[in-house]
Amino acid sequence: MAEKIKNIKRILVGVDDSDDAQLAFRVAMQRAKELDATLYITSILEKDEMNVYQVLDADYMRQQVEKLKKHIEDYRNIALEAGVKKVKTVIAEGDAGETIIKKVIPQVNPDLLVIGALAKEGLEKYFGSQAAYMAKYSPISVLVVR
Repeated sequence: MAEKIKNIKRILVGVDDSDDAQLAFRVAMQRAKELDATLYITSILEKDEMNVYQVLDADYMRQQVEKLKKHIEDYRNIALEAGVKKVKTVIAEGDAGETIIKKVIPQVNPDLLVIGALAKEGLEKYFGSQAAYMAKYSPISVLVVR
């Protein structure tokens, strides 16, 4: 087991504003520093949280993408200030779990995915449906933080 851990060179962490995602981010930063790994920070613009008028409004969508870009850049700066040497960011649109598994992981090719256990909101507060989906379908190891 220890031999596998030494081979982790790319860590992908999914972030949003939930407490669990913040904790996952801190754990991912620590692992990246310990392993001298590249930290990839991803956040997903989830259209299902918007109404149809917002999705169809090009200006609104551009504003949301710009807001997400700034937000993820803040995470990048925090990681760099914390001593992570290599930090990259990835944003995408869609269902968070499915998008991370089907689009972000193939794009980044990470060795480890770090995610928070709880849903951001809604009925699936405990071991959120996104975390469960990613743990089940991820082609790489998943560290679920709580």
